[in-house]
Amino acid sequence: MTKTCLTFSDLTLGYNSHPAIHHLDGTIRRGSLTAVVGANGSGKSTLMKGIVGVLKPMAGTVVRAPGVRAAYLPQQSELDRSFPARVVDLVSLGLWPRRGLLGRYTREDRDSVSQALMAVGLGGFEKRPIDTLSGGQLQRTLFARVLLQDADLILLDEPFNAVDTKTVGDLIALIKRWHGEERTIMVVVHDLDLVRQNFPETLLLARQPIAWGETKETLRPENLLRARRFHEAWEENAPWCEPDNHEHGDHAHDHGHNHHHGSGPRAA
Repeated sequence: MTKTCLTFSDLTLGYNSHPAIHHLDGTIRRGSLTAVVGANGSGKSTLMKGIVGVLKPMAGTVVRAPGVRAAYLPQQSELDRSFPARVVDLVSLGLWPRRGLLGRYTREDRDSVSQALMAVGLGGFEKRPIDTLSGGQLQRTLFARVLLQDADLILLDEPFNAVDTKTVGDLIALIKRWHGEERTIMVVVHDLDLVRQNFPETLLLARQPIAWGETKETLRPENLLRARRFHEAWEENAPWCEPDNHEHGDHAHDHGHNHHHGSGPRAA
């Protein structure tokens, strides 16, 4: 029997009563590696925040399997780089789930931080101020923090933005290492070629799920065109959506069975 990590039930998420993503049904299988793709404003980051609990559902639910520990890496733009912190300070935040806010920082912890930095190619960077780091170095630092969290579910929001090609390759290798350890990983990605080359499964969003399943099938031209048309037809001030004529089952997706690709929402 396939083990489920996340279950979405008619999930709607948004801000100030305006939905950003709605009618999401389906499951994320434990140990899966899924890319989340779509145009800007299609609900990708909103979904990540809903999964981790930063954003509460407007309707429906997202349920994490019991005992699943999550690590969340937001977009770099959400990090205040002017804050007077060193690399070691930022990476050590990954110890909070185990140590607590006021937990004592041990020699073992220092060794763990050093090993995490070595794993991302930043050995010896412990005392560097974070405001002196390049975009690629900062992202490596954030990945080191995720490493320390030792989570079952890893959520990465646009981790490849504003980083050099070598860093992208190194971070992809780290993601594949986590996948090999049977962790569940969801990554917001813009580069579809990168998705095709490295991600077995993909969720295509345009405020609603357009397609979800094996990457090759999800990123078929007709699905990408449907996503673009639906997104372009949507107005920012759109009212609360009503279910369209499709049953929610059209969007259902269960990795435990054959991949199912609903016909997708239609642009109104």
